[in-house]
Amino acid sequence: MTVSGMELLRNGTAARAALIAVLATTLAACGSGPAKNDTFSLSAAATVQGPSAKSRQILVQQPSALKALDSEQIVIRPSPSEIQYLAQSQWSDSLGKMVQAKLVQAFENTGSLGGVGTPGQGLAIDYQIVTDIRAFEVQTSGVDSAVVEISAKLLNDRNGTVRAQKIFRAVVPVGGSGSVAFVKGLDAAFAAVTTDIVGWTLKSI
Repeated sequence: MTVSGMELLRNGTAARAALIAVLATTLAACGSGPAKNDTFSLSAAATVQGPSAKSRQILVQQPSALKALDSEQIVIRPSPSEIQYLAQSQWSDSLGKMVQAKLVQAFENTGSLGGVGTPGQGLAIDYQIVTDIRAFEVQTSGVDSAVVEISAKLLNDRNGTVRAQKIFRAVVPVGGSGSVAFVKGLDAAFAAVTTDIVGWTLKSI
């Protein structure tokens, strides 16, 4: 074999080795997948005191909400007309399902009702709690604030009439920056709204 032939062989071997190394790096990157988001949930509100309604059973519907709110993404609002999402962070489930679950838990924790359920559980229902999530966001124009606003209707399940309706809103200043501080503010605002909804319901039925 000539000198030039040996050089070509060595060059070809080096090129193949370099290609294998590149492919291995690419496959390793694909195997690792995208970076995982930090996942957050909502805490249950403190036990609410209210009138006993042991003879009443209520059903908590899943709240309605605009698509921008009812997802696993955490909403940040830099201005009234702009929506962003908190980077590398998410809720543990869609917002509507989480709010429904925490409302049921809050009602159950009172011990004041005959029963609390969700659609499909087969309870004989006296009243439905129908809610709409109007705001569940951190507003960053000016002082960072967590804002939760939920509209609630108390529907008589026997005749379909609305017994009472009210809008509940809480604004909590965010103490700090970053995902944990933002979620902590939203959790506090939601706890305040939940407490008000539960107390109002017990007094209304």
